[in-house]
Amino acid sequence: MPIPMREPMPPSISSSTAHVTAATPGCALPGTPLQQAAAGLDACVHCGFCLPACPTYVNLEDENDSPRGRLVLMRRLLDGEIALADEGVARHFDRCLGCRACETACPSGVPYGELLEATRATMRPVRGIPRVAQVVLTVFRHHVLLRAALAGARAVRATGLPRVLARLLPRRLAFPFAMLAASAPAPWRRRLLAPRARAAVGDAHVKTPEGAAPPTPVVTLLEGCVMSGLFRHVNDATAHVLAYHGYRSCETQGQRCCGALHAHAGDLEGARALARENIAAFERTAADLIVVNAAGCGAMLKQYGHLLHDDPAWSARAEALSSRTRDVSELLAAAGVRAGTIPIGLRVTHDPPCHQMHAQRVVRPPMAVLEAVPGLELVPLEDADQCCGSAGIYNLVEPDTSDAVLAPKLARIADTHAQIVATGNPGCHMQIGAGLLLSGSGVTVAHPIELLAASYPERGSPRP
Repeated sequence: MPIPMREPMPPSISSSTAHVTAATPGCALPGTPLQQAAAGLDACVHCGFCLPACPTYVNLEDENDSPRGRLVLMRRLLDGEIALADEGVARHFDRCLGCRACETACPSGVPYGELLEATRATMRPVRGIPRVAQVVLTVFRHHVLLRAALAGARAVRATGLPRVLARLLPRRLAFPFAMLAASAPAPWRRRLLAPRARAAVGDAHVKTPEGAAPPTPVVTLLEGCVMSGLFRHVNDATAHVLAYHGYRSCETQGQRCCGALHAHAGDLEGARALARENIAAFERTAADLIVVNAAGCGAMLKQYGHLLHDDPAWSARAEALSSRTRDVSELLAAAGVRAGTIPIGLRVTHDPPCHQMHAQRVVRPPMAVLEAVPGLELVPLEDADQCCGSAGIYNLVEPDTSDAVLAPKLARIADTHAQIVATGNPGCHMQIGAGLLLSGSGVTVAHPIELLAASYPERGSPRP
């Protein structure tokens, strides 16, 4: 049953006088993450600009499943008008993808992503989280379990069985297998890159392209749990591109999951524990910058300062790490992406990950990467700013809504007649790839950096 909404507050009325604020003793949830983040609620003027940007509102047509509606529900939780245990209210927060498209649309700067995570963290002790999410978060929290799980996934993927099962099983069971199948290197990549040597992470002796000034930063790659486990070919391509641009690279030992999945699910303590491990690991390296090729992970690293802002021992260290983090396209575009020399005759459309476009506000750099690939035919994707429905593990815990959000994305991709969808996040890669596979489409998914790497010659032979 829909939750009754209050009348929107007129913009002329200050929210600090109309509602109980975070500092007011009458707050029903003192000391909770939501109470600590409550100041962000005051920025909302209920203008509704967020509504058409929100995929759940667009697909479900319920004000309670919009950012504006959820902000009102957050305020009512703080005021004690709604109980934390109310499952009807909780469902509206569960259905939020956390894509943060509303933040890009918002003229008032409401920190919706932070408020959503704080709300989920406040509700978590009362209602827990779904069993599937518990299992996934436990595995990603423990490095040994995660490595074993990803090794097993690679072994199953190598058999070709996931692609077969994806076509035979009912959709709900088929989708995870289709996602695993979609993570494999695409045939085009094997055809184009087989003859070429790959640059290895840790190769600090590279030739600088003629005519280019040697870049001063030493970089290290966030290898990523899923990226290193299922997308090693993308990490290899990233290392090759960085080497071609003359960057010196070093490895960082002791990396862990970035903690994004935990933060999004409301497990802030789990996210903080992982953040501390990563901060300590990257502090031990000689790298000036941390390069990330997974949008969700990059957004998380850039938010470590906020995540640990109230921890005196770690807040400054977290801010320092966040300031050193760069999306790989962001790094390349700032220095100028070197044009490839080997034509790649493919028709490509670009789907920007939400946490690259909306959370990091990295919009133009991925296009600069693709435009540097000779022979590539770039086709615009309509509604590219809309979420694909992946959202971490959202597609596992909210499959119906995820499917509803994915459907228009697949239709827009079909309209482009592209051969490849380029996207810079593993979750989006597998979500879109699975949808394409199950729909019978021959379109495949690639990371933009893979296409750029394919246009460069072998290691050690950069050309002007």
